[in-house]
Amino acid sequence: MTAEKKPKPSPDTPGDRHSRKVKFEIYGEEMIEKKVKSSGNSGRVYLPPTWVGHHVKIVRVD
Repeated sequence: MTAEKKPKPSPDTPGDRHSRKVKFEIYGEEMIEKKVKSSGNSGRVYLPPTWVGHHVKIVRVD
């Protein structure tokens, strides 16, 4: 008889994602802190019209 090995959960499993923090260092031009609003089956953040066409990065902080 051989013992079955249980697979280890990957670090990307949803339960683990909430328990760890990651530090990001980002260089940019401006920063806006906003709350995500519900929009149908998804979320939405409105940004200034001057940002249209620019590259942005979104980081969830909580």
